[in-house]
Amino acid sequence: MRKLLPLLLFVISSCNSEAQLATLNATAYAAAIEAKDIQILDARTADEFKSGHIEHALQANWLNKAEFEDRTQHLDKNKPVYIYCLSGGRSAAAGSFLASKGYKVINLEGGINAWKMNNLPVAGGTNMPQTTMDSYLGQVQSTPVVLVDFGAEWCPPCRKMEPVLQSFIKANTGKLTLVKMDGGVEDQLMKSLNVEALPTFILYKNGKEVIRKQGLVTQEEFNSWLK
Repeated sequence: MRKLLPLLLFVISSCNSEAQLATLNATAYAAAIEAKDIQILDARTADEFKSGHIEHALQANWLNKAEFEDRTQHLDKNKPVYIYCLSGGRSAAAGSFLASKGYKVINLEGGINAWKMNNLPVAGGTNMPQTTMDSYLGQVQSTPVVLVDFGAEWCPPCRKMEPVLQSFIKANTGKLTLVKMDGGVEDQLMKSLNVEALPTFILYKNGKEVIRKQGLVTQEEFNSWLK
């Protein structure tokens, strides 16, 4: 009996962990995400996300643990996280992980497969043309000072950076040009420029790269780049 006790405690602990993760069917999930102050998280790969996703969803690949932890650390613990994947398995595991970190998580039963079977809307899924290197160089050489933002609407730290970036640009109107590149589209350009993660900011002066930083940047740090 003593030998069974640790196993029983493990099972009870595991069940309690799973109990923290609520699950909704597609119809209830669709109604729930209409509320304000919620977050939607796609736990699939970037390629799966591009093939079609729930509108306004963020993306963090559960199969890439480093990427998942890096991106999800920027989620707001005061707002519920509505998570999903292809069929519900990965998002259940990812959701349990987030629940253990203090997030309130709701999983989509059956994943985006169930979502589509209920004829619910899917965003994306189009093959957008990528920017050529010649076109990119033309943009960064268009004015004396150009700030390039490699980001994406579905990237948690990118979304967190957006108000900081816009405040910086507004405060420095006429001093520089902002060029936004969609990291969900520009695979080849990012590879050519060695942009490995989102967001990445690159400052060009007279067409030459002078500063580059990956991740969050403060407005004060942006200001220092112009000196």
